[in-house]
Formats: sequence, C-alpha cells, structure tokens
Amino acid sequence: QVQLQESGPGLVKPSQTLSLTCTVSGDSITTSFYSWIWIRQPPGKGLEWMGAITYDGSAYYSPSLKSRTRISRDTSKNQFSLQLSSVTPEDTAVYYCARVNPVVAGYDYWGQGTQVTVSS
Repeated sequence: QVQLQESGPGLVKPSQTLSLTCTVSGDSITTSFYSWIWIRQPPGKGLEWMGAITYDGSAYYSPSLKSRTRISRDTSKNQFSLQLSSVTPEDTAVYYCARVNPVVAGYDYWGQGTQVTVSS
C-alpha cells in the first residue's frame, strides 16, 4: 500500500517561503513511470495543480506559480518537497501531495493534506 504524508509548518508569514515535504512509503519515487505532484485547495475554492516531479527528476510547474515554485526530491529519503516563495494570504490553503499513475491517467494515492495559513 502506497502512503504519502505531508509535513511542514502550518503558519507562514507573508513574504516568506513556504516549505513542505511529502514522505512516500510503499513505493519508490524513482519507479517508472510515476509522477509526484503538489495540489492545493484554498478555502472555498477548487483544487489547484501546482507542479510535479517525475520518476526521473524532471520538474514541471503551473504557469501561474512557476516564478515562485520549486519542487525537488531526496531519493535517499524517498521524499519530494515544495517551496513556494513570497507567499501572501492568498496562498492560504490545504496542501496535498499525490501520485500520478499513467496507467489510470489520474491520481491514485493522496496524502491527507496539511493546512498552511499565511498570516502575520
């Protein structure tokens, strides 16, 4: 069974960098041909795809967030991470990590999500 667990601060101050880590168990983040993504859901709004990192380490970002977003990985820890810089209160959301399965053309495993609030 694949499990994903987000971790990181629940409160970030405006203009600072939000950093979250997703720890994966039950599968390796280098297993072909899966991708690993970050998605968020602001209060009262829908899901927003932020970016992905593939099994071979290539990263892709939402055009609207690309200038502020960086996704990286640590294969020794089987983790991938999100950094979102220059945050504002509009970045307040529940942040999720998930696995993309190309066989089913969708997200087959999700983390439980972590609330991040941007406030001074």
